[in-house]
Amino acid sequence: MIVLYRIYQLLVMLPVIVVSTIVTAVLTAIGSMLGGSRWWGYWPAKIWSKLFCWITLVGVTVNGREKIDRNTSYVFVANHQGAYDIFSIYGFLGHNFKWMMKKSLEKIPFVGWACKHSGQIFVDNSTPHAIKATMDAAKHQLQGGMSLVVFPEGARTLDGKLGRFKRGAYTLAIEFGMPVVPVTINGAYEVLPRTGRLPHWGHITLTIHKPIYPGADGHDLAALMDESRAAIESGLETRYR
Repeated sequence: MIVLYRIYQLLVMLPVIVVSTIVTAVLTAIGSMLGGSRWWGYWPAKIWSKLFCWITLVGVTVNGREKIDRNTSYVFVANHQGAYDIFSIYGFLGHNFKWMMKKSLEKIPFVGWACKHSGQIFVDNSTPHAIKATMDAAKHQLQGGMSLVVFPEGARTLDGKLGRFKRGAYTLAIEFGMPVVPVTINGAYEVLPRTGRLPHWGHITLTIHKPIYPGADGHDLAALMDESRAAIESGLETRYR
């Protein structure tokens, strides 16, 4: 069975993914440059992500979508099990958002170009001026129901378990007084872990937890990080807790 799947990947999946990725990136960049980054920065990638999952025989289920309001801006924080975290969130979260990503990802052919023009938020901590530019870009984007998605671990896990959380996403939530929504991803590690090269068919589940709203005095950083981490961990399969 696995042999047939690998042949299918080579002859069908790979050509479709390469062509669709280039087309999606070009459409996203051009549409965004023409002034429609809110629409073009989300919908083509959403369709592309669904196609990516469908053609690689990966199903996605979302639990808890009723807990969020599409007209509210959130900071979504999720565990990072593997490459398919991106496709499952983009394709199935059901809420318009921008990614908060490493500056180095801007160099990815086609994809980095599209991300830059569609207003994704690249994090640059190299200088105080660069940090301010990152905050200004976030402030410009995060309004009118536009949200942010961040993997606070910063990188994909090596063993499926949660790594140490970084403060970046939480700093933005505090700065702009935004509610934080923890999201648990299960199944992506089995589909394509950090150490893997080719995906395996499977099923991914996204669990959206209750939003954490700022209090009268705003968020407390330590408490916010602890509460969101506990929520994410509570939804993980037992072996990954």
